[in-house]
Amino acid sequence: MPTERMAGSADNEGRRGIGGVALRSDETLTNGTDGIAQEGQILLELVDSQGRTVGTSEKLAAHQMPGQLHRAFSVFLFDSEGRMLLQRRALRKYHSPGVWSNACCGHPYPGEAPFHAATRRTIEELGIAPALLAAAGTVTYHHPDPASGLVEHEFNHLFVGRVEGATRPDPDEVAEVSFVTPGELAERQASATFSAWFNDVLDAARPTIRRLDIAPIW
Repeated sequence: MPTERMAGSADNEGRRGIGGVALRSDETLTNGTDGIAQEGQILLELVDSQGRTVGTSEKLAAHQMPGQLHRAFSVFLFDSEGRMLLQRRALRKYHSPGVWSNACCGHPYPGEAPFHAATRRTIEELGIAPALLAAAGTVTYHHPDPASGLVEHEFNHLFVGRVEGATRPDPDEVAEVSFVTPGELAERQASATFSAWFNDVLDAARPTIRRLDIAPIW
């Protein structure tokens, strides 16, 4: 299983997108490259059930009913004590605002490697790069969101790893963060709202978390 060690802090390399364009995943791509949206749009990579690229779609359109299957990623990070890093999504998010979820999730740019996208967005959202990050397979799900009328239909690439040092969350992306044990996670899930995809991605990533001994308590 591929495992890569990353630098421990944010830098310009971590923020580099397609063709070296330094942008956040929620900013507009306008450099005219094939597969990159025009001003005011963000493109996602559409895939088939096997994860093979079949095209692109504007981000909001891909999430509208009935939902178009697109490439995504989810990152699980743990500290030296084996506690899982959670983030509560910022209230400004158009989809699932204010809910708790895993350390980082998002969408690669069209043509961007999921590992690169996962590292880039972790740096952008949390202000720190994983000290260790390993691929943990994929999972596909289809979750309508009655509150927004949107749909998460994703072919999700999973990554697990360790984080060292203090996070510096971007307030436009993250309302707060918390490290939890399995017992504390169960208590929080009983009292707070989590993203619709959280249990799907955690269940799919758990075998790799255990196999790599990243967080034995899980």
